[in-house]
Amino acid sequence: MVMNLAEGLAHQARTKPDKPAIQFGPRTLRYRELGVLVAGYAGHLVARGVRPGDVVGIALRDTPEHLVALYACARMGAVALPMDWRWTEAEKLVIAQRFHARRVLVEADAPPLANLPCEIADEAAMRAASAAASAVRAHVHDGSAPLLLSLSSGTTGRPKGPMVTHYQFLRRFWTHWIDLGLNGREIYVSATPMYFGGGRTFSMSVLFSGGTLVLFPPPYKPQELVAELAARNATSLFLVPTLLRRLLDLPDGALGPVRRLNLLLSSGAPVTPFERHAIRDRLCRNFHEYYASTEGGGISLLRPEDIDRHEDSVGRPVFGVEVAVFDDAGKALGPDEVGRLAYRSPGVASAFYEDPEATAEAFQNGWYFPGDLGSINAAGYVFLKGRKKDMIIRGGVNIYPVEVESVLLSHAEVAEAAVVGWPSRDMGEEVAAFVSLRPGAKTDPEALRALCQARLAPYKVPKQVFVKAELPKNSAGKLVKPKLVAELPSQ
Repeated sequence: MVMNLAEGLAHQARTKPDKPAIQFGPRTLRYRELGVLVAGYAGHLVARGVRPGDVVGIALRDTPEHLVALYACARMGAVALPMDWRWTEAEKLVIAQRFHARRVLVEADAPPLANLPCEIADEAAMRAASAAASAVRAHVHDGSAPLLLSLSSGTTGRPKGPMVTHYQFLRRFWTHWIDLGLNGREIYVSATPMYFGGGRTFSMSVLFSGGTLVLFPPPYKPQELVAELAARNATSLFLVPTLLRRLLDLPDGALGPVRRLNLLLSSGAPVTPFERHAIRDRLCRNFHEYYASTEGGGISLLRPEDIDRHEDSVGRPVFGVEVAVFDDAGKALGPDEVGRLAYRSPGVASAFYEDPEATAEAFQNGWYFPGDLGSINAAGYVFLKGRKKDMIIRGGVNIYPVEVESVLLSHAEVAEAAVVGWPSRDMGEEVAAFVSLRPGAKTDPEALRALCQARLAPYKVPKQVFVKAELPKNSAGKLVKPKLVAELPSQ
C-alpha cells in the first residue's frame, strides 16, 4: 500500500487542476502547477543526491516555495527539518548538525552554512530546478516512513525533535476533518509562521484536502489581516492568542470579515475565560480553542457552545485521542484531581530523534507527557493548570500561574500578563507578575495587586507587579517567561 502524503496532493492536481491551491499576494498557484512543481523538485532533490530517509533543512520564508519544499521532501522520501529563516547562521548550523541534515534550502539573501551543502530555493531557483529535473514517483511505503522532525517553538538548550511519520500526520488531518470541519471546501488564511507546528500542519492539511490556502505571514497590523480576510472571502483562520488580542482592540464595526468565518481557531497557548467569551461574542461565533502539541498534534477542543458552561476548560478530547492525568509516581488520578497530563493517539510521535533521555521522560508506557499540569472532570472536559516547569511553589504550596494571569487579564486596561516564580530565601518562591497595558491606561501596579487580593487567596497574590511596554515573545507570538525571570531583582 502506498501511504505517502504527497499522493493526496497529486490527486488534487489530477482532479481539480484549475482550482487555486495557494494564493500569496498577487500570485496564484493552481493545483496543476503545484503538482508539477512538487514532482519536479522532488526529482531535483534526488538528482542532488538526497535519498529516502535523509534529512533536508527548510529555512524558507512563508511563501509557496516553503510548501513545495515540504511536499517535495514527502514525495521522494526525505525527512523535512523545518528551520526558522530568521535564525542566525550559528543557530541554523546547530540545528542542521544536530539532526544530520544532508542539505539545507535557504533564501537568496541567507549566508551559507559552514561545511554544509545549501541551495537557494526562492521562486526563480525552484522553478528552474523543477523544470530541469525528471519528475519522480512517490516513494512507496506503508505510512511508517518519517515525514518531518517537528521542533517545538519552545526549544531551548539541547534541541529535541520528535520524528513524525506520514501516517501520524495523516491522523492529525483526520481530526481537522472530523472535529474542525477543515476540508477541501475551505479558503484558509495562514497568518502564523510556517516554521511552527500549527501554521505548517493546517496549511499542509488544507492542500492535502484540496482547499485553497492563502498565505498572509506576519508581521501585519490587525486591520490589514481583516482586509485580507475580506479580499479573499476567507472561511477559516488560525491565530495564536497574542494575535487574537490585537483583533479585540479593533472597533466592532471593523470586524465583519472575522465574524463571517466558518472557523476561527486558537492554539499555541491558552486564553483566559474572559477572553474566550470576548472572542466568541465580539470576533466570531464559530470560535474554537484547540489544545495541541508539536509532538502529538491535537488533544482537545473547546467548542463555542461549551464556553458558557466550561469557560475555564480547553474542551474535550478530539477524535481518536485518549487523555489522562497521573501523579509523579505514575498513578492515574480521578476526576478533578490535578496532576501530569498525558495523552495517546495514532497521531502522536513515538520518540525524540536520537535522544533516549528526553524520550524516556516524555514517552512512558504508551502515553505522551507534554509537560502540562491539568485535571479532567467527570464530563471529560480538560482543564490546564500551566506548565509543570512553570508551577510556583511558595512555602510548600503549589500555585498555578494561569490562575493569577486570568485575574490580571480580566482588567480592561491589561493587554498581556505573565506570572513567574520569584526566587525567595524565606519562601522558596514568591509570585511575580509582569503586565503590559493598553494605550492610555491609568491603572497602576498597586491597583492590580488589589484586584488579585479581591479574587485570589492571599498566598497567590503577586508580591509585586512589574509594568513593561511589551512582554518578550518568540517569533510565533508566545511569551518567553525565562527572559522575565532573568529580569527579577534579588530578594
